[in-house]
Amino acid sequence: MARRDPLNGKLVTVIGGSGFLGDHVVQALLWRGARVRIASRHPEKAYRLKPLAQLGQIQFARCNATRADSAAAAVAGADAVVNLIGTFSGDVMGTICGSAQNIAQAAARAGCEALVHVSAIGADAESAADYARAKAESEAVVLAAFPTATILRPSVLFGEDDRFVQMFAGLIARLPVLPVFAPQAELQPLFVDDAAEAVAAALSDPAKHGGKIYEIAGPEAVTMLELNRRICASQNRKRGLIEVPDALSALFAALPGTPMNSDQWTLLKAGNKPSGVHPGLKELGITPRPLGLFLDRWMTRYRRYGRFNERAPS
Repeated sequence: MARRDPLNGKLVTVIGGSGFLGDHVVQALLWRGARVRIASRHPEKAYRLKPLAQLGQIQFARCNATRADSAAAAVAGADAVVNLIGTFSGDVMGTICGSAQNIAQAAARAGCEALVHVSAIGADAESAADYARAKAESEAVVLAAFPTATILRPSVLFGEDDRFVQMFAGLIARLPVLPVFAPQAELQPLFVDDAAEAVAAALSDPAKHGGKIYEIAGPEAVTMLELNRRICASQNRKRGLIEVPDALSALFAALPGTPMNSDQWTLLKAGNKPSGVHPGLKELGITPRPLGLFLDRWMTRYRRYGRFNERAPS
């Protein structure tokens, strides 16, 4: 299949490719026969992907995309570029928006055939969250510099190695009582491999997908409370789930050193579902897989006796 794929033999630079989504995007591209350049501040974090590539199919580059010269060096000679950069800390606008502008301008000057910019559901220039404003601004600067870029707005991502479902799973395994923030907020979690396939699909046909914004999400909506209940059930555990009032949640998020900052709280409270204004995975030829397809298997390691877990909830 890889020999017939439009990406076969093409060089794709994946900037921010050493992170969670980057790992899966790189694997999707390698499977299609693309040559991949992983560019990030710490490319060594992606060295574990070397065995998945054929000889000469993967390369690594150190890149600080907030610098125009570094972004230009990362995309030099590439046929296509993927921008995965995002952050909730530090100079959020400079990192997200500044990097996006440098990458798009460099890709345009280099004559790249395609650019996929990964934004986020909830990108909003009027949002109270710096992250959402930065994502919205990054889309604007990317399309200004590279009008045929494809913008992907994914929902919250889940996977066996994520920091979302697995974080709650670890807490549920350890704590008899667990607070639930924004318990009625609805999310539409997206399997990370489906997000990676969306990136590859957009790169494969820039004539069809270029210049468009896609909101990509999983097939079902679930509240935060229901998500935690499902994780408890998959671990075969009884846990007390306490619905935390919004005012207390906001106070918690504003405190230093907590696992959730104010931006993340603002976005969580708003929910994480497609608006319906933009096309989605169907238009990219992808059928998303639900969390329930994987949850019981992934929760095995959190059960009291693993796969030999007793039937009575602990």
